[in-house]
Amino acid sequence: MDLHDYYRVVRKRWRTIAACTLLLVALAALMTLSSPKTYQARTQLFVSTSGGSDSTQLLQGNVFTQQRVKSYADLINTPTVLNPVIKQLGLDMSPDALGGKITSNVPLDTVLIDVLVTDRDPERAARIADAVGKQFSTTVGELERVSDSAPSPVKVSVVRPAAVPGGPISPNPTRNIGLGVVLGLLVGLGAALLRDTFDTSVKSERDVKDATDETVLGGIAFSNDGAKQPLIIQSDPHGPRAEAFRSLRTNLQFVDVANHPRSIVFTSSLPGEGKTTTTANLAISMAAAGARVCVIEGDLRRPRLLQYMGMEGSVGLTNVLIGQADLEDVIQPFGDTGVQVLGAGQIPPNPSELLGSETMARVLRQLEQMFDYVIIDAPPVLPVTDATVLSTITGGVVVVAGCGVVAKEQLSRTIASIKGVNGNVLGVVVNRIPTRGANAETYYYGEGYAPLSPDRSRRERSRDRQGVRV
Repeated sequence: MDLHDYYRVVRKRWRTIAACTLLLVALAALMTLSSPKTYQARTQLFVSTSGGSDSTQLLQGNVFTQQRVKSYADLINTPTVLNPVIKQLGLDMSPDALGGKITSNVPLDTVLIDVLVTDRDPERAARIADAVGKQFSTTVGELERVSDSAPSPVKVSVVRPAAVPGGPISPNPTRNIGLGVVLGLLVGLGAALLRDTFDTSVKSERDVKDATDETVLGGIAFSNDGAKQPLIIQSDPHGPRAEAFRSLRTNLQFVDVANHPRSIVFTSSLPGEGKTTTTANLAISMAAAGARVCVIEGDLRRPRLLQYMGMEGSVGLTNVLIGQADLEDVIQPFGDTGVQVLGAGQIPPNPSELLGSETMARVLRQLEQMFDYVIIDAPPVLPVTDATVLSTITGGVVVVAGCGVVAKEQLSRTIASIKGVNGNVLGVVVNRIPTRGANAETYYYGEGYAPLSPDRSRRERSRDRQGVRV
């Protein structure tokens, strides 16, 4: 994945990232509130030796002290020092338990010892630190004395008395919340990447190109009014979706130029991907360019084409295939668009057999002689075999991939099924492309002829409505 992929995932899955971040911050805040407060008192000790008469003795004494200090830091946590402290303060704990509250360290190249005492009671922490400092001085004097008559050559002095701490060292709200934010962002980004990895649905042209090497013939944007106004070429002839169908028409004219198909099957992997509306709008667009177009309602199971076009179809293709009607008698003109429509007719019990029959092949050859393009609205490939059967007797197949409906694996299986019977896959039309969000791919005819961002597209439409641009 490159930087653009990460940006796309963040834009698309920002809710997941935000939810994980808020959850981790809430947990950090809860732990901060529920954790007991701990205070830390500090005392500092200075270790010195008896003075010498010359510089050599002073240097030797300094080296001796620095070597001794390293051992003194470990001596502080021994029972020899802590038992008197426990007795003096009346503490109800063992030397090991008290030693767990005390840490000591020696700053580099010094003869100082820092003693840190942590406790839930700030005053008790200060008392323990003060008692440890005084008792340690006494203990060192006793340990370093070589005889009862000779004084100890080492002296430990308290240079920083312990004071009652003004605030707890833990929990630290700022640090905990900051860690919660960082961990939440990392967890959220990981969850977003994981969801994106396992989400195999087609959401854009990019996903179609990842699923198949077939040519993407065009992209149709999603519209909330698509169900109410399926024939966008007529209802909004100057809109971006109408322009997308014109672009698809142009691209189809250059597909397989050496053996240009006259009959084209439009199908999809699953129901609901928009193959029927794509078929109808493309047919109207082709007829508007001067082509003689016949569109066939080839879905003999759930025909919708005539319903979308507002036409009646009591007789149609099935009547022709079984010899009940002549082809010229059942073809209907669709208004003044120049499109001729052949409805499905009565629903037969054996659609696949009828569509794959020799009679159907003869009907197609006859229609190819009468029209420049014969476009067939066929059923989805995965549920039934009708479109696969039609692919063997037509010039080519265009697969409609509906964003948010079909998965990459399903699209790959559809194309493999068509190619498995030597069908000619002309390309893929990406339908229902989102116009908002991370997968938005909005195209407008305007300055530069380039894809515009959703925000810029909204600004352009606003300016158009206000009459700024024509």
